[in-house]
Amino acid sequence: MSAYPRRVAGRRWIGLSTLIVRECGVILQFWGYTVAPPIITTILYFAIFGEVIGKRVGPMGGVDYIQYISPGLIMLWTIVQAYGHTAGGLVGARFFKYIEELLVAPLPDWIVVVGYVISGVIRGILVGVTVLIITLVFTRLQIHSVAASGAVLLLTALASSVAGIIAALFAKSFEQIYGVQNFVLTPLLYVGGIFSSVSTLPTWAQRLSLVNPMFYAINGFRFGLLGVSDVPFRVSMSLVAAVGLLLFVAAVLLMRHGVGIRG
Repeated sequence: MSAYPRRVAGRRWIGLSTLIVRECGVILQFWGYTVAPPIITTILYFAIFGEVIGKRVGPMGGVDYIQYISPGLIMLWTIVQAYGHTAGGLVGARFFKYIEELLVAPLPDWIVVVGYVISGVIRGILVGVTVLIITLVFTRLQIHSVAASGAVLLLTALASSVAGIIAALFAKSFEQIYGVQNFVLTPLLYVGGIFSSVSTLPTWAQRLSLVNPMFYAINGFRFGLLGVSDVPFRVSMSLVAAVGLLLFVAAVLLMRHGVGIRG
């Protein structure tokens, strides 16, 4: 490799690592907003759904109800936190004008996208693992496949992070970012199988679940942890990976055309 390509690669690595370090610093600096709320809410979920409602529902999918909802709760916070980090970070960069530093930096658009995505993945997985630790306080999990669980968790965090970037490029304010999270993302998660199997839903609802990407993410992770799923694991993995790839390509193209960041 000649000197020039090495210099270019070096500049890109410095830019990428700087962006990741800055975004990860936000996670640590504001841990009271990034980590604490999921912990408290998860404890409430387990106390109410796991202990109270779970005793009336009984086993589901061949496992205790509190175990059944555990993968869904972990994925819930992984998706929400990964999405919220990239979406809020990019909108904040526009609002506080330091997005201009990225625009004038000698970095390709895909490097900027990758930097935000990696930081979003770190936050999503960090919170997901934290929730997993809280889960072990309430129930025991005999993990069916560490590799499958890790793969689904990583792919889902990646897809969620890229979705946050796309949402931020079209959003005009923080309110719109949280509007997408509250009125689109969260409902899709709740009907995606967090608290019950899709087989318990009416026929029309089961058919709608088949076009819900959250359904495949949750079931793929549930298979990894418990060996239980409403759909084949390969189908879940393939669809989550495909959605993540399509979103990444879309995010890079939108950044390249300056959508939402150039006047």
